[in-house]
Amino acid sequence: MTTWTAATLLNDISEIGRNPDGSYSRFCLLPDEVALREWFVAKATELGLTIVTDMNANIWAWWGIPGPMAVLTGSHLDSVPGGGAYDGPLGVVSSLVAVAKMKQAGVTPSKPFAVVAMADEEGARFAMPCLGSRLASGKLTKADAHKLIARDGQPLPDAWREAGLDPDLIAPDDVLLHAFCFVELHVEQGRGLADLGYPVAIATAVRPHGRWRAEFTGQGNHAGTTLIPDRHDPVVPVAETILAARGAAEREGCVTTVGRISVEPGGTNVIASAATMWLDCRAEDPETVTRVVEDIQKTSQEAADKQGCRVVWTRESWTNRTVFDDGLRNRILQVLGEDTPQLSTGAGHDAATLATAIPTAMLFVRNPTGASHCRDESASDEDCEAGAEALRAVLEELVR
Repeated sequence: MTTWTAATLLNDISEIGRNPDGSYSRFCLLPDEVALREWFVAKATELGLTIVTDMNANIWAWWGIPGPMAVLTGSHLDSVPGGGAYDGPLGVVSSLVAVAKMKQAGVTPSKPFAVVAMADEEGARFAMPCLGSRLASGKLTKADAHKLIARDGQPLPDAWREAGLDPDLIAPDDVLLHAFCFVELHVEQGRGLADLGYPVAIATAVRPHGRWRAEFTGQGNHAGTTLIPDRHDPVVPVAETILAARGAAEREGCVTTVGRISVEPGGTNVIASAATMWLDCRAEDPETVTRVVEDIQKTSQEAADKQGCRVVWTRESWTNRTVFDDGLRNRILQVLGEDTPQLSTGAGHDAATLATAIPTAMLFVRNPTGASHCRDESASDEDCEAGAEALRAVLEELVR
């Protein structure tokens, strides 16, 4: 086995799912993400790990015999539309590098150990963030999973069958629920480390966040002959709602985002008959999120009424504030050094989804641009290697 680094492994997959502008679009169980899954299986097999793909679409690469009290690490391979190269894959490749280093050093885990590639962490295909970890931890039931429809219109059960998975066997994972811990490495999605001058940090918490869908309906009509007073244009209250979301964020010191809008029928010279927008809201505490979203919804209702339109809001997902396990975090601090920075984050992760089921922890790798979910997301080769080495040290301590 040649010497692996996080940078060389990332380079192996750098052309998979790459868009012309240099960003990435890798969606769960579609060809590009499937190619990444196959690559992961090949590399894990090269390390002598045993592959198990569960019916929740997560891939497990076991070092030794699977069992309870396992030390788990890993991340995800999928991306948002137009995402960066590091969000998800950095954690997966760093886990592989950490295993390679431990094997070369003659380490033998005293606990079951696995690298896990989680399914659809971004929720970009099935509109359910952390899909694989929600299913494995029992936070999303089989019945609710069967109701999910992909953005391309394919029902989740059909997508599962096409991938050779049985949707009727979706279920909480007993091995995961009895694991010793899960440690996830991730590129930082912000400038915390860049401003502090450190390559690696320990995560303390993930701020509460949720996604809501607002469906506005009006009356389709001719763009050239329908006078303004006679229009019932649902795009107008969408615009007012977006501005209300920005105003609420500035007032409350939180973040709101409308990053996806769908207009029907979508003609340039046609007044829309329906428009749908999705709202993402995140804050330091759940009360602020609730207050902000309620204010936005009130404004949207008033704006829809004024235009003679209707609006219906649906919450698609919710993650409460998640504090990572104090005991595990302190143990990692002892391994990496007491001066290692500790940061909270507004980004959701599989580790946060699993945190209410098993002890979890996260490491962040410096992102000098602070940009994420876009092509400008970055990390230096040196910092990626520092992250992989930090993960190795932590895992080696945990498996001894």
